[in-house]
Amino acid sequence: MPDAIEDSEAQSQTVGSSKPRLLQVLGPGLITGASDDDPSGIATYSQAGAQFGYGLGWTLLLTWPLMAAIQIICGRLGRTTGHGLAGVLRQHYPRALLPAIIVPLFIANAINIGADLGAMADATKLVAGGSDIVWLIGFGALSIVLQVFMQYARYVKVMKYLTIVLFAYVATLFMVDVDWQAALKSIAWPHVTLDRDTLTTIVAILGTTISPYLFFWQASEEAEDIRVLPRREPLKRAPAQAPAALERIRLDTIVGMGFSNVIALCILITAAAALHGRVETIETSAQAAEALKPVAGRYAELVFALGIIGTGLLAIPVLAGSAAYAIGEAQRWRVGLARQPSEARAFYATIAIATALGVALNFTPINPMKALYWSAVINGVVAVPVMVILMLASRRRAIMGDFTVKGALLWLGWLSCLAMAAAVVAMLATMVT
Repeated sequence: MPDAIEDSEAQSQTVGSSKPRLLQVLGPGLITGASDDDPSGIATYSQAGAQFGYGLGWTLLLTWPLMAAIQIICGRLGRTTGHGLAGVLRQHYPRALLPAIIVPLFIANAINIGADLGAMADATKLVAGGSDIVWLIGFGALSIVLQVFMQYARYVKVMKYLTIVLFAYVATLFMVDVDWQAALKSIAWPHVTLDRDTLTTIVAILGTTISPYLFFWQASEEAEDIRVLPRREPLKRAPAQAPAALERIRLDTIVGMGFSNVIALCILITAAAALHGRVETIETSAQAAEALKPVAGRYAELVFALGIIGTGLLAIPVLAGSAAYAIGEAQRWRVGLARQPSEARAFYATIAIATALGVALNFTPINPMKALYWSAVINGVVAVPVMVILMLASRRRAIMGDFTVKGALLWLGWLSCLAMAAAVVAMLATMVT
């Protein structure tokens, strides 16, 4: 157990100022947002750019307030109650509800881990050569070792530093010839045709930006910090901490989700400028990196590939960790990355199993990227009821005390639910037609 982590809430205010310092407050929201740009997400944004040019850039402006609102509510839930989302569901909702949510979540996360590990191995082989199988197993083992054996305080810092790799996609944006007038026009004044291919891609973008595992992760990380930081208590028991805590969560999450969407937009614009009209199909993020080489050169390919590796290292712990938190809280296990492995054996075993299943998926006849489509279907279907329950829980005084969600945040949260439900309906419609 670490001695302490810097408490951004306690140190974020200076004499005569109630505004938090940005670098101090960035934490769970930043990591959650950055992990959303994982290799499977990169493949989705690259495909959108390659297939539709700049035409779908507007979707990433639309999703920013929606995903920020739902993640702020998740963060507030964890900070207010001292429990993750699964713990709140276990305490306040029928027990039969949990397996219906958590089992599909675990399956979808394991598939996503497999796709991300496969993309990381392919990208490393592209850059450094060698065997993709060796790289695959190596990255899987590294992810498990870091989560199980690294101290929580150091691990959080490593994840925050890893977000820097996302600037690789800003760099590649300036290595290609972008028609900025067309790009900005498509974003600000989009022309939308609701044919099957366009709808499917919009659903894929929504599904990869607003994902259930992010809900569980951010709420659990807020609860984890309460256990680790001696000055923090659940807001229901310590309402005096609320102003600084809620401001920190709001700023951290808005910045984190905004950062995530800006990077996603950079990826989409890069693919649109370099690949639209030249490459019809992008199935993996590594394929997107390779496709850049003939257009933007070896350096662009290299930078893009290094970004894939870094984002995978950032995303896999969030995927495996969110599954472990959800299952552990549902089963009343001792959970938390701040605990020693001997204190939370089942929790850490779940992390290892989810990661190992992801590795194993790459040795089956199942194509991980094809399986990712079905995980997106699972995530999309699971996300809607989870978001509805989250919104209902955020309004219950029995759960949130004096800190129930209200005002613009409440309406944005419900708008997120409506957008996700519409995406699921559209997705199902494209599957049956």
